[in-house]
Amino acid sequence: MSESVPVRCPACRREHLYAAPTYPCVCGAPVSPPLGPGARAVTHQVWEEAWVTVECALCGRRSEWPHPELGCACGTVLRIAVTADGADPARSVPERAAAGDGTARAVDPADASAAAEPPLPAGNAVPATPAPPAPPRRAFQPITIRTARDAVTVAALYLRWLGYQDIRRADQRPPSGIGLAARGTSGVGLTARGLLAQVDPTVRPASPRDVECLWLTAMTESAHCVYFSLAGYTAEARARADTLGVPLFVLDLTGTPQPVNTLADELGHT
Repeated sequence: MSESVPVRCPACRREHLYAAPTYPCVCGAPVSPPLGPGARAVTHQVWEEAWVTVECALCGRRSEWPHPELGCACGTVLRIAVTADGADPARSVPERAAAGDGTARAVDPADASAAAEPPLPAGNAVPATPAPPAPPRRAFQPITIRTARDAVTVAALYLRWLGYQDIRRADQRPPSGIGLAARGTSGVGLTARGLLAQVDPTVRPASPRDVECLWLTAMTESAHCVYFSLAGYTAEARARADTLGVPLFVLDLTGTPQPVNTLADELGHT
């Protein structure tokens, strides 16, 4: 069970009891950001500050999850403090980037001795051992969609589950990445290396124009693209996506992306 902390709104002084959300690590273990005392009002949303790096207690994997937030009845959005988890603190994305990730890797003595030995002559070369087959991928762990931000989080988690690790909002992409700018209120763009994704959390089914805009932007960036919609697609939009080769997913409220066309079904099984 996730921990709970008392939180006081700095604007209206209301008291709240906040429970940390739980997210699924790729190893299957539940992960919760370690909460600290206090909270601050969010006056301007910055994508990097909306994510925090948390280490899984079971497998040690460090992954980025949404920073805990709470909406007060007075209209203030509160960002809950996140503290150290054991010896290694959970840090926001800007803090981790400024510190260079701050992690030192221990040197395996076997690796050090192998590096010190001279290479074998060509005639005595040892044939390479074939790599063991990759373990089967775990089932996707959904989270319930209650807000537009939840829809974006589910899409980011699903893309990470497919193997795209460097997920971020498109207008915050690194120089080596590819991005898609968010288009007004019709959705939020996500990017990974070589991929553009559009997440539409509105109640309007996506139109052929929405699909075409995504596809055209992807073509200018020489990237693949994928569309996630909460309200589905019109029949014309599905037909246009099949023609242009755009995978379409619909986000159900349980938080599981469902393929709409064959291209999406094939992407989910890669």
